[in-house]
Amino acid sequence: MYMLYGMTTQDLSELENEIQKIKNELRDIGEMRPGSLTLQYKVPDEKKGPYYQLSFTHKMQSRTQYVRPDRVEEIRKQIEVYKRFRNLIERWVALAIEYSQVKMKQ
Repeated sequence: MYMLYGMTTQDLSELENEIQKIKNELRDIGEMRPGSLTLQYKVPDEKKGPYYQLSFTHKMQSRTQYVRPDRVEEIRKQIEVYKRFRNLIERWVALAIEYSQVKMKQ
């Protein structure tokens, strides 16, 4: 192993391994959807007529959909998977930038 401007070839290998782990997680990510799920009321002051509403933005358009009570848990899981997806992508981009900077200094 030798030093490259403060980083070693082992460091590059570690970055590659981290990126590969992220790719593996993304491959198996499952169903997802963006948005937030909220409980609304037809008569808010009296908390009568509860219903679930999904709000999200896609292709620069805000959208709202009603969600049946029997689908609430499924939608919540899909939203959590989407959040995990976004975090993985952000981490991948950060690692890719770091990796590229080290390669450019070689």
